[in-house]
Amino acid sequence: MNPNSEGAATLEQVAERAGVSRSTVSRVVNGGSRVSADALTAVERAIAELRYVPNRAARSLASRQTHAIALVVPEDATRFFGDPYFAAVVSGINERIADSPYMLGLFIASDDPDDKATSFVSSGNVDGALIVSHHTSDTYVERIAASTPVVYGGRPMRVRDGEFWVDVDNVEGARIATRRLVECGHRRIATVAGPVDMPPGIDRLAGFREVLAEAGLEPVGSEDGEFTAEGGARAVERILDSGAAPDALFVASDLMARGVLSALARRGIRTPDDVAVVGFDDSPVATAVTPQLTTVRQPSHAQGAAMADTLLRRLAGEDPPHETLLPLELVVRASG
Repeated sequence: MNPNSEGAATLEQVAERAGVSRSTVSRVVNGGSRVSADALTAVERAIAELRYVPNRAARSLASRQTHAIALVVPEDATRFFGDPYFAAVVSGINERIADSPYMLGLFIASDDPDDKATSFVSSGNVDGALIVSHHTSDTYVERIAASTPVVYGGRPMRVRDGEFWVDVDNVEGARIATRRLVECGHRRIATVAGPVDMPPGIDRLAGFREVLAEAGLEPVGSEDGEFTAEGGARAVERILDSGAAPDALFVASDLMARGVLSALARRGIRTPDDVAVVGFDDSPVATAVTPQLTTVRQPSHAQGAAMADTLLRRLAGEDPPHETLLPLELVVRASG
């Protein structure tokens, strides 16, 4: 029986017939390189046998392709180049896009008052966009998403039907970190949290509070560290100046934890003897500080690769998952 007798052949059926991956078929259909001669022959034969035709969305996209993808980062340049998280995400994005016919363009903008980035990205100059590290106030991001295929790195602030995003379970990650402190016997636990206008800041604070509530404990302090080393230092100083005497701290990013450890050391407070510290990220910062940081590992490189893969599949006319959550794990070192 002809596979088309009950409907059009799919990309998956072509891949199965050719004995290759779906992404290989996608690259052949969209004119990509990096396909071996044998694979190309097998795919072309399968396409002919199954009479496969790319769907309407894929044909429409192909008719106006620029072979360019925008990476939009709603942060200032200092934050972008100073945070190892972004380097890992961009590395993953670039690795995946290198295996495609697309080029990557970077747009760093904490706001877009003249709509320069918005107009450029939304006016057909790129085929799609990847958006990382967005805040409540970043309304221009929503204007881009309204006119351009977008994949978010991290859960969007306002999740709407049809959106695509790749993230980790930030609530569960904070639970893992806080549970570590509780299980080690700490009872006076504070947190240096992320900004509450960003989903990671909101979710990590929620997970921290949930575990303390389960243990019958109240936080002895909670301050916003802005996801920066300087902000982390200022936040822990405010906690200490308030009269709180924490015996442990959950710090919602490794970069903030670096500032926290420095501020504690300046005050003669020993880590972990006086105050245990657990971070979040397992970035290179975690092993560059003293003591080395116990932290929750999030796969930032894999997140970037998964974001790029999701967008490339959309541009190829496929229907990838709308929500992708990547696994987390606790990495125990010397700080707590």
